[in-house]
Amino acid sequence: QVQLVESGGGLVQAGDSLRLSCAASEHSSRSYAMGWFRQVPGKERAFVASVIGWSGGSTAYVDSVKGRFTISRDNAKNTVYLQMNSLKPEDTAVYYCASGSSIGSMNYWGKGTLVTVSS
Repeated sequence: QVQLVESGGGLVQAGDSLRLSCAASEHSSRSYAMGWFRQVPGKERAFVASVIGWSGGSTAYVDSVKGRFTISRDNAKNTVYLQMNSLKPEDTAVYYCASGSSIGSMNYWGKGTLVTVSS
C-alpha cells in the first residue's frame, strides 16, 4: 500500500505561483506512474498532469494547464511536484496526488490539498 501525502496548497491571487508536493511512502512499481488530479464541488475528479518512469521524461498535461504547470519528480525523495504558474481562478480545486504502475492503474491516492485562486 503506497501512502501519498500532498502539501503546498493555499490561497493565492490570480497570476501567482504555487508548488504542490506529493511524498510517496515507497519507491516501487506502485509509484512508477504518478499524477495530479483536481476536483471542484459538484464535478468529477479531473486529470491535470502525469509523469511516467523514473527519469521523469514522459509527462502529460491537460490542455488548460499546458505552458503554466510543470510536473516533475525527485526519486531520491520519493516526491513528485506540480509547479503551477500564472494561476487562474478556474484552477481553484482540491488537488489530489495519485500513483500506480501505469496511468491506467492509478490505485493509490492522497487526501488532497486545497488550492484557491482569487481574482
